Amino acid sequence: MTTDQQLKYFREGFPWMKIDAPATPGRGINVLTPAQEDECIEYLGKASVDGKVKFVPASGAASRMFKDIFGGLEQPNDAVRRLTENIEKFAFYDEDLFGHPSAASDADCTHTAAVLLKEPGLGYGSKPKGVLKFHRYAEEVRTALAEHLVEGQEYMRNADGSVNLTVTISPEHQELFEAALAEVKEKFEKRYGVKYNIRFTYQSKETDTIAVTPDNEPFLCDDGTVLYRPAGHGALIYNLNEVEEELVSVKNIDNVAVEKYLPVTARYKKVLMGSALKLRDRIFGFLKALDKASAEEALRLVKKEILPFLRDELCVEIPEMPDGKLVEFVRGKLDRPVRVCGMVKNLGEPGGGPFVIREADGSTSLQILESVQIDKGNPQAVAALNSATHFNPVDLVCCLKDYKGRKFNLPEYVDPDAGFISSKSFQGRELRALELPGLWNGSMSRWNTMFVEVPVETFNPVKVVLDLLRPAHQ
Repeated sequence: MTTDQQLKYFREGFPWMKIDAPATPGRGINVLTPAQEDECIEYLGKASVDGKVKFVPASGAASRMFKDIFGGLEQPNDAVRRLTENIEKFAFYDEDLFGHPSAASDADCTHTAAVLLKEPGLGYGSKPKGVLKFHRYAEEVRTALAEHLVEGQEYMRNADGSVNLTVTISPEHQELFEAALAEVKEKFEKRYGVKYNIRFTYQSKETDTIAVTPDNEPFLCDDGTVLYRPAGHGALIYNLNEVEEELVSVKNIDNVAVEKYLPVTARYKKVLMGSALKLRDRIFGFLKALDKASAEEALRLVKKEILPFLRDELCVEIPEMPDGKLVEFVRGKLDRPVRVCGMVKNLGEPGGGPFVIREADGSTSLQILESVQIDKGNPQAVAALNSATHFNPVDLVCCLKDYKGRKFNLPEYVDPDAGFISSKSFQGRELRALELPGLWNGSMSRWNTMFVEVPVETFNPVKVVLDLLRPAHQ
């Protein structure tokens, strides 16, 4: 996207998504029985797959995780007091650094916050989440990155005993990640009988977008240069496009739990992977049949089998059109990357929601939308938002190759109109920032999409440091 195109979006805004309905059980969200889950896991064990990889977005510092602690650094607030009162329950607790606060006095609180956030303490305020100590065990303390290694060996193991991980990081954090990996890699390989292949990858600077003033003029830094900013996780579609493996499991760096939760986590990851491969193979079967069919046979196949499949399995309804255009239109809908997204019941956690939307070509599709993409002035859109039953925990599985074994070029399947604009600040001044279509939102708009309900126990994010006091992290 050129700078001129970016400036146009700032001036004119992004079009609102046209919501047809929330995706719910019965229309858009598959709720599987235990027998159906077992069938998906069995299918995963038998299906042919050209390599697997665990893709972990882990860019950026953990500053948001400690926002409330920074806010109470000088004058203790409720968050800092709770942190101090429970400091010995955190995996990063070190008696020599923190001492033993007997009560949450102001002095204890400011000391605790300073040790946690600043150097020569832990300096967590400027470090990435992936290298922070999340969980304490009898024999060791694990970072978020270490927990992803443990997860990976449980459900992403290849036939040769290897486990592949691609972790997106910022260049300035590579040494920290390398050190965190070196602490556990050899130990875990020996413990679990695996070989880890870890690839760290950067969000390309070429995907940065221009920042503007509140008046939509290019934002100038104090030195007179125009400010460009990282454009959000949507830029990671280019990192995902570099993946060579066919089957990809995507999960954020902070969404991990202590190991006793691993059986349920692994089970439903396998359910999602089996679902994705079943969907892939069904689509591949249709495309291969269309290749062999005469024009008359192809039309009959589309009307009798493919249109009902698209409608019932993917919530894709095709607008009326002449028979002469229908087959190729439907082929275009089928021949796309596949994603199966886990959805959990909406319990008030922040996150994108699943919806059925109306595309510009008149068809419908399943999409994950953020609230900023929904027109709050449209009563129908607000009603759909309020009646949504599930949300997206960023737990998805992708199939990246077509029915002839070729890699899809993923940027071709991005909807550029699915980005959004946010308010930020830099050097003490307000600015407007352009976020590229999110990795699991607009960057995957033109994929074949299926939503599957998974238990809320599989979703254990650490958005703020006090989340580490929840049972899933203790």
